[in-house]
Amino acid sequence: MSINEQSIQDALKTVVDANTGKDLVSGRSVKNIKITGSDVALDVELGYPAKSQIEGLRAAVIAQLKTLPGIGNVSANVFSKVVTHAVQKGVKLIPGVKNIIAVASGKGGVGKSTTAVNLALALSAEGATVGLLDADIYGPSLPTMLGIPAGRPESADGKSLEPMDAHGIQAMSIGFLIDPEQPMVWRGPMVTQALTQLLTETRWRDVDYLVIDMPPGTGDIQLTLAQQVPVTGAIIVTTPQDIALLDARKGLKMFEKVGIPILGIVENMSIHICSKCGHAEHIFGSGGGDRMAKDYEVEMLGALPLDMAIRMQMDGGKPTVEAEPDGAATVIYKTIARRIAVKIAEKAKDHTSKFPSIKVVNT
Repeated sequence: MSINEQSIQDALKTVVDANTGKDLVSGRSVKNIKITGSDVALDVELGYPAKSQIEGLRAAVIAQLKTLPGIGNVSANVFSKVVTHAVQKGVKLIPGVKNIIAVASGKGGVGKSTTAVNLALALSAEGATVGLLDADIYGPSLPTMLGIPAGRPESADGKSLEPMDAHGIQAMSIGFLIDPEQPMVWRGPMVTQALTQLLTETRWRDVDYLVIDMPPGTGDIQLTLAQQVPVTGAIIVTTPQDIALLDARKGLKMFEKVGIPILGIVENMSIHICSKCGHAEHIFGSGGGDRMAKDYEVEMLGALPLDMAIRMQMDGGKPTVEAEPDGAATVIYKTIARRIAVKIAEKAKDHTSKFPSIKVVNT
């Protein structure tokens, strides 16, 4: 049997990417097949960051191709390529940002900011360039959670701000610009304007994903953000508690009304395991996130435990994904992050940058 491109394609139809659930051929990941005698070289392009998955996938590709009779050396280059995807109609993209992920909740106290920070770090750990914007003007928590010491963002041109760097991600928050003890006694329009400036006047550096930690609720600020910010998709964070779920449903419906797709639901504080005896208990109830996902036909991305270590790590400025890179909670955050990135990769791509600009000149 001679080695040809069709035999290689047929062999790779049996190699399934566990993150997408598709084989490499139907997922259009196999590219640039080169055959030299009996030797084969090819690329496998993933549309999402998957640093922790690449070696396993490369080994699977090589092992499968080695089963072909008469095959020689096999070289498989597996890599990730994140591109810009479509957003709401009529909203301009942000320079230096490919995709924006809004992390929202209907109410406060459900661990939304903790989730946003750890998901941003998880995407970064998987190889993406990530930005994180603290959209909670009244109660900015990013400086504390990221452990960024006192100091203000620099401005090279006097007009724009350079994002702060922490744990390998770019970050911006009103908390970097004000005294921590100073309350923001502002009305809605001022807050919205400040937030828009933080987003558009920060010099984001070629960010694959900008994670926005949204303020809780569904008021004027949230609606303005949803209508004016080019959001690729939104994540709803809730706890299993009925009251939290009621508010989470409102947040989900708000995004639906403004045409922003829901990437899925993350259930926080789903179970508590006693640090003394190991007893597991559903303090806030159970199955709420699953029921909500089923009701609205969206994906349940994952569930995180109520864990004292997560709280202590956030308060100490070293979030869980950074503090325990191989810990059980980090594995969950990374799994959720990859799933979010896969769902974005499956969305329509943005082609606005490919269209030539048309200028009308009087002659």
